[in-house]
Amino acid sequence: LLKSNLSNVCNMGDKTIINIGQEDGNTAKIILEGDSRSSLFGLIIGSEFKGDLIADDYSDYTFKITGGSDDGGVPMRQDIVGTTRIRPLLGDSVGHRQTKQGVRKRKLVRGSEVFDDIAQLNVKVIKKGKKKLTDD
Repeated sequence: LLKSNLSNVCNMGDKTIINIGQEDGNTAKIILEGDSRSSLFGLIIGSEFKGDLIADDYSDYTFKITGGSDDGGVPMRQDIVGTTRIRPLLGDSVGHRQTKQGVRKRKLVRGSEVFDDIAQLNVKVIKKGKKKLTDD
């Protein structure tokens, strides 16, 4: 019984949290659940998209994907194509913070494509719309 409860807590399942960074430094969080997330599948880091993919209220906004992580906390990297998880040798970059000069490590990172197992997606506002962004 305890094991099944723990798996429900750890598994994001069919939910994606979208963190929206705004020009004034504020952020908004929108939670997408179920099939509403499928409109974002196939987009990659650096892609711009209209706000109606997130919610109809934000159709006059334009957003740009800047990063994210999957349900295991593995960060996305722009230079890795697809949705795969790999363990490249990293210096001081996304997925690894260097503690000593010249030290590199093999760390687990994932590709730049948004898919079903993305739990958290970071985006920034490119074109501001009429309605104010608020947390949902």
